[in-house]
Amino acid sequence: MPNFRGCFLTAMPNKLTWLSFAVPILAGMAGLGLTACKILPTPSMQGGGNAPAFNPDKMIEDIWAPKIIPYLQQKGGPFPEVHALATTDPAAAGAKYGNPNKQANSPWTFAVRLEGKIVAANTQSRAATIDVDVDGDGKADARVQIGPAVRGTALRDSLDFIQFNDFTNQIDFAQFGKAFNIYADKTALSKLPREALEGRSAKVLGAYTLGSGQDLPLVTPAEAEIGPKP
Repeated sequence: MPNFRGCFLTAMPNKLTWLSFAVPILAGMAGLGLTACKILPTPSMQGGGNAPAFNPDKMIEDIWAPKIIPYLQQKGGPFPEVHALATTDPAAAGAKYGNPNKQANSPWTFAVRLEGKIVAANTQSRAATIDVDVDGDGKADARVQIGPAVRGTALRDSLDFIQFNDFTNQIDFAQFGKAFNIYADKTALSKLPREALEGRSAKVLGAYTLGSGQDLPLVTPAEAEIGPKP
């Protein structure tokens, strides 16, 4: 007969069904030499479950006005200047307008202030965008996300006080990045007009990631305004 003397079983959170099934079996196996077995809680179960639940939406709400917006206002440069420098010297642009504490293998993300005229709009998709001419030549220089679906994590990645190592795991870090987009849509993007956008002015405070795979730099707003019809 096998003897599992000294073995340990780990009870994971939210596995009550498994435990209800397993405990009788363990008891029944006692006659087979399964002695000294016990169920140990995982670290997340210890402490009586007093650890606060991870709530990225609440975290963003708490720091949005006092920290995120002031940081972007202070760090963000005019889009033409930022993009010109980023194209020729990404590291220099990153030091001035980006997050120097980013992960080494991550692309640069820059805080920007953008103003110009809307020359095209795609509002048929939930991931709606406007193309903005910032230098007056009639051609789009940047694409701005206006939601409600917002892609990427540019807002999170532009902030030097947000680091991956501050989070328990990659999942929490990703959820935190998504929460930025949700809050930006809730507080700013959802209030923007959706009809007859071409020819209107646009003013944006936000961030974009270099080399995002788009034909135009894809700017994610933290704040955005669209002017009246011309």
